[in-house]
Amino acid sequence: MSLIEQAGRAALFRLDPERAHDLSIRALAMGLVPLPGRAFTSELLATTLAGMALPNPVGLAAGYDKNARVVGPLTRAGFGFVEVGAATPRPQPGNPKPRLFRLTEDRAIINRFGFNNEGAEAICARLAARPRGPVPVGLNIGANKDSADRAADFAHVASLAAGAADFLTINVSSPNTEKLRDLQGARALAALIRGVLDARDASGARPPVFVKIAPDLDEAALAELAAVLRDSGIDGAIATNTTLTRDGLASRHASETGGLSGAPLFRLSTRILARLYRHLDGKLPIIGVGGVGSVDEAWAKIEAGASVVQIYSALIYQGFSLADRIARGLDARLRSENTTLAALTGSAADRWAA
Repeated sequence: MSLIEQAGRAALFRLDPERAHDLSIRALAMGLVPLPGRAFTSELLATTLAGMALPNPVGLAAGYDKNARVVGPLTRAGFGFVEVGAATPRPQPGNPKPRLFRLTEDRAIINRFGFNNEGAEAICARLAARPRGPVPVGLNIGANKDSADRAADFAHVASLAAGAADFLTINVSSPNTEKLRDLQGARALAALIRGVLDARDASGARPPVFVKIAPDLDEAALAELAAVLRDSGIDGAIATNTTLTRDGLASRHASETGGLSGAPLFRLSTRILARLYRHLDGKLPIIGVGGVGSVDEAWAKIEAGASVVQIYSALIYQGFSLADRIARGLDARLRSENTTLAALTGSAADRWAA
């Protein structure tokens, strides 16, 4: 981290975590955060994901820019792709505060935001108005907490977002909306995906659609989910969302409810990623997310079966320069080991799945 990043981190860590998050968004919008200006790329890092050209395989996970307010700066922050949201059909405030906790000793975060956002119409309008560039920008889509038909909510947001976003992510794995994870069951998920794909196709646009899964699935549920993904026409998967487990945490906030992300999620999410990769048998690409905070961890995700990776929680502890550092580190290691992203993907899936 640069001295500027270290000073900014120290100042933000004096504040309530949610207030610090909001101030970081404002700082990005005002141009106060030093950024690389563009994504680092090379012949080894440039890749494709479900037909999208990416300058590098290091993306930003959903949840940071919930309302697509700083898409421009984020595409200049070194990421090879960016995901914003989640967006629901109607605006909603989310869960009561406090709902974001730093577990500094564990280099982790617990959140129970509950899809707080300004609504799909406002978010999609911002996405549609943005200048298009080499860094794809996707939208994570969700359902309103009080919806009587959550599957219909996902389809509605997809219809609004299809022409505005470069990809869409069906988020049925957030632990912070009651009973949302029930939609990961085979029958419910298959119907939900069909509705989203039909809504996307009816819009006249065809951005790729991914499904984001939970890390807390047992083997039978994971196998069932993978079978649905293979047969559904979906373009890929994201593994994984946050976890409800709390094993081995040292922080006083460990008992807070919500989804845990950051370093403690790494091994669990990577194991689920590897098992999903084996179930899919190379039929669909996987975005690996959960606990990535270094070149070695990004490398391990790709070895376990990820085509590309996403980061988020580690940015809180290491600053926005992390994306550029990981991308450059991956390039150097690919060169030193005389390999490629394609050859690396899944090369250690069996070991990580064990």
